[in-house]
Amino acid sequence: MKEQTSIPVSKVERSVKFVTTGAKVGVNYLKHYSRKLVNPDATKDQLNEDNASDIYIALSQLKGSALKIAQMLSMDKNILPKAYAEQFSQAQYSAPPLSGPLIIRTFTKYFGKAPEKIYDSFKLKSTHAASIGQVHQATLNGKKLAVKIQYPGVGDSINSDLKMVKPFAFRLLGMSEAELNVYIKEVEEKLLEETDYELEVKRSLFFSKACKHLDNIIFPKYYPELSSKRIITMDWIEGIHLREYLKTDPSQAERNRIGQALWDFYNFQQHELRQVHADPHPGNFLITPDRKLGIIDFGCIKELPDNFYYPFFAFVSNPLGDRKKTINYFKQLKMIFDDDSPEMVEFYYQNYSEMIGLFARPFVQGEFDFSKPGYFNELFVLGEKVSKMKEFKQARGVKHFIYVNRTNLGLYNILHDLGAKVRTDTFKPHLIKEDKEQ
Repeated sequence: MKEQTSIPVSKVERSVKFVTTGAKVGVNYLKHYSRKLVNPDATKDQLNEDNASDIYIALSQLKGSALKIAQMLSMDKNILPKAYAEQFSQAQYSAPPLSGPLIIRTFTKYFGKAPEKIYDSFKLKSTHAASIGQVHQATLNGKKLAVKIQYPGVGDSINSDLKMVKPFAFRLLGMSEAELNVYIKEVEEKLLEETDYELEVKRSLFFSKACKHLDNIIFPKYYPELSSKRIITMDWIEGIHLREYLKTDPSQAERNRIGQALWDFYNFQQHELRQVHADPHPGNFLITPDRKLGIIDFGCIKELPDNFYYPFFAFVSNPLGDRKKTINYFKQLKMIFDDDSPEMVEFYYQNYSEMIGLFARPFVQGEFDFSKPGYFNELFVLGEKVSKMKEFKQARGVKHFIYVNRTNLGLYNILHDLGAKVRTDTFKPHLIKEDKEQ
């Protein structure tokens, strides 16, 4: 892949890139309408492919929060047309890497010297390039290391980038501005955290220690003394990403073992630590040669406060429980408002109950086979139905839903791709006393 020698950093430069991309999208629509004049039965497939390619090229050159949103959207296979999902998924594994001079400049800024003066060896050509940073291989004192380097200007451009992404998101997601603003605010907070590599190192050390007892999971060792605000040094973990792993045609027992490790990793965090690795895209995991799960990124962490955790997992654990209590939980989580009419309360109660019952199915069955497509077809059909209901154009639900839903549905999708059957009762939700007694 061709290296990138510069990144648009200033607000003006990045604005120009968005504007020119918007113009390209406009031209693609003109071409589409011209095709429709010749062939009224022409579909939007070519339009989607052209737009997805142009938008992804622009976002991959901008990197940072713009590209991160593309990566996030690609994780939900039902939210975007296929062409967009396929293009944007590249941000999970490979984006155009930065050139050597930019890497040396970053090291000089934060360490006062070039990388070859810090490590015994350092490969200027990156091994992986994603949305916020790229990874280089290095050695020191006989150890093979992974060095993650953040792209210049990423942290400074988040707010302005998100404002410019809004028009694309309106069109792609069909959200109202109120809905999108709730989403954007939470995303902005998390992206700002993701650009703080010192915070990521602290979190990585905490989670790798807290989760070290889990079966079939390994973490790299982190080196705070070789890390900074924009650079992280950790041990190199040998392994392949899920996409390559699946090409090896692993046995069902192996798939189940990796799937169980993933399930336990996420649910131990949710229920025992009350904070969770909230970026479950395949690029953040490696399958090692001895078939263990390597976790290589703790940039995005979502904390679950009590006033969200208890009501949310109360009805996830018992989705068909007491109606009055369930509605009370819906109100606590701002899914139903006090001034809703009785008819609206009933509407939301019925529809939320259907959603939660479907979402909670893996949690309440004790064992769940994620390989079967029927469950995911149900999720897709329900999502399609809800997206067409005007009642859901109003922003509802506390901000915590955004990353908690993203985390669990992202986990579901990875387990589905893996074709794994897992025990889902290994780490159960903690309920308040009155819920346990029911």
